[in-house]
Amino acid sequence: MSATVAAALKKAAVYILGDEKKRGKLVTVVLSAAVGLLLLLCAPAVMLSSLGEVGEEAQVPELHINADDFYSSLDSESRQRLDDIRSAGNDIANAMDEKGVKVQTIKAQLIYMSYFEDVQNFNAESYANLFVVAPNDSDLIAAINSTYGLDIDYDEFVRTYTFIMNSTINAFMFTDTGTKNCADLAAWADNAYISGWGYMNGFIGERNETDRIRYADNAGLVLGYLNYSPTDKKFDPDYDTLVYTEQGGIDTMPEVVGIGLFDGSQHGIYVGNGEVVYSSENAGYVTKEAVSNGSWTSWCTYEGIEYPQEVEDAIESLSGESSSE
Repeated sequence: MSATVAAALKKAAVYILGDEKKRGKLVTVVLSAAVGLLLLLCAPAVMLSSLGEVGEEAQVPELHINADDFYSSLDSESRQRLDDIRSAGNDIANAMDEKGVKVQTIKAQLIYMSYFEDVQNFNAESYANLFVVAPNDSDLIAAINSTYGLDIDYDEFVRTYTFIMNSTINAFMFTDTGTKNCADLAAWADNAYISGWGYMNGFIGERNETDRIRYADNAGLVLGYLNYSPTDKKFDPDYDTLVYTEQGGIDTMPEVVGIGLFDGSQHGIYVGNGEVVYSSENAGYVTKEAVSNGSWTSWCTYEGIEYPQEVEDAIESLSGESSSE
């Protein structure tokens, strides 16, 4: 890919990441299966690694881009490269889904796009297996480096990944887009933590027009999930107040991800492994901690969220204990 095209793509990427409507027009052509992934499919690795150097103050002029014209303007080598990346991106998405780690698809595609240019005989299934067995991102990057003979800097990866994730809503995290369920609420909360959402009153996950960062206040973290439409990829005004019911003490909470935790003033979402995610006014961002480290006193359910039978049984059991006292 020529230096001129690479420079143009860098400007286009910064501009597109700052405007979801413009991003969407191009994404449909490049990878119809994943909204928001134009950057992963057409930007050279050097561009992705340098995005961290582009500050929010960067002024990018209005770019009038036609997707067909853009594709046609590439030389045959660059066009083939783009086609190969699109094909690999789809293979990765399918493999991640088959292996049960669909939620990490964007991560897998980003790493591939950023660092795998010289890797030969790439196999998406073997690649996806590394995401299945890695207990955390640090071990994942170490395993990828070892397997493919790469030298990915973990801190650089984290900066780029957080930047990408904050710019979009991860379409791969939802298990059931037709319902509002506690499993997807947990995935939503964990995604907000991974994506570096900040805390700001009145926000439910939208990007701030000033700094282009996503924010949610404490109740807004749950309200954002209730209001977000994965199909339309926008926030609807269905819920403006978080309605919850405290069900019992923290020691009676069933081991179900997506259950709400409450400390008398703050709400948190249980995400499994003894951890809770919540948007903290004191910290200024969405954070994660061990449940045992906080001051959580009760567990609760939220209006609008569907819960499995295990939760219903726990509520019934607590109700029976209460009535027998």
